[in-house]
Amino acid sequence: MVNERVMEKLTILADAAKYDVSCASGQSKRENKNKGIGDSSGYGICHAFTEDGRCVSLLKILLTNHCIFDCAYCVSRKSNDVKRAAFTVQEVVDLTIGFYRRNYIEGLFLSSGIFDNADFTMERLVRIAKKLRLEENFNGYIHLKAIPGASDELLKQAGMYADRLSVNVEMPTEQSLKLLAPDKNHRDVIKPMEYLKNEIIEYKEEKKLNYKTPLFAPAGQSTQMVIGATKENDMEILGMANYFYEKMNMRRVYYSGYVPISYDHRLPAIGTPVPMIRENRLYQADWLIRFYGFNVNEIVGFDQPNLDLDIDPKLGWALRNLHQFPVDVNKADLELIKRIPGIGFLSAKKIVAARQFKKLQAQDLQKLGISYSRARYFLAFATPFQLQKDLTSTQIKDHILNTQKSKYKNDFSNQLALF
Repeated sequence: MVNERVMEKLTILADAAKYDVSCASGQSKRENKNKGIGDSSGYGICHAFTEDGRCVSLLKILLTNHCIFDCAYCVSRKSNDVKRAAFTVQEVVDLTIGFYRRNYIEGLFLSSGIFDNADFTMERLVRIAKKLRLEENFNGYIHLKAIPGASDELLKQAGMYADRLSVNVEMPTEQSLKLLAPDKNHRDVIKPMEYLKNEIIEYKEEKKLNYKTPLFAPAGQSTQMVIGATKENDMEILGMANYFYEKMNMRRVYYSGYVPISYDHRLPAIGTPVPMIRENRLYQADWLIRFYGFNVNEIVGFDQPNLDLDIDPKLGWALRNLHQFPVDVNKADLELIKRIPGIGFLSAKKIVAARQFKKLQAQDLQKLGISYSRARYFLAFATPFQLQKDLTSTQIKDHILNTQKSKYKNDFSNQLALF
């Protein structure tokens, strides 16, 4: 049983952790061995969905919400008048194992405010992961925050015990970080990313030569940036994300719409809606860059630096490039089919595979799971479907908007507690 003191800490530190969204399915292959506890193979974290559709969860907490920094956008900043708490190393270990045994969780997501300095905090995060692995024989998923400014030796130890590590860039640009977190150094964020990238590559290469080489952050690294707190446009945000994917081999970049928590004049006023639609559009654009072969400059540019909030970025690109449509899916290559609005990554592959056996018609595509109500404006078929190509981009957009329903409401300010 969790005693009252630990339960009070859990309430405070789980609530403080909800602002960190950089968690998703882990893509780790750490198998159970020696009859240990848990197995991270194929598991995800914190109410995420795995590739086979399962929803899984984890214990998502801060080690402490004490912090020496005064970042204007952070609820745990030192000047904020909130109730403070801190777990001991053993308390986090006991909570993780206890919750796992009760089938509450399938892993641990552990972040922290900064106690005295980066190394002091990072050493405790590493001790927790190490005790779980070596003393409790826990093989479940562990995601640790890599604290900017921590030593390479501690980062290396963290990679030996955690499945994924993440260093939050926090602000999309160095200028914004200086404005809202003047005590922090942008270089302190980039340096551990570079170190982890090189270590992950080195361990993978060594694993090819010696199968006994231990795992090192097998699920890679991720980062998070707050959007809407400062005035960067979407082109700057996606440009930074693309830099992380290309130069840091980042697995994921997460976008967190700023939740107004401060009366600071540098930030949006309390009561300002959280930019949920913009956050969603950035995730959609990010997906296009990672899986659909789009270049950042195809999605946003100097003439249109922000994403259209009314429509998704793939549809926006298609409407700006109607000269490439309609497309005959029976002849087009996979890369072009993936760019048709309403056709997803997997559906495009199914189309290419299915057309080897017959000439595909509209009804065939609908059976393959595409969003035909959207895709039909960009497909080449016999009459009457060919008439769609005579519509203007504005007409197509209006038709689609009239038939779709947004899952978002006008007021995005409220957030649910985790516990």
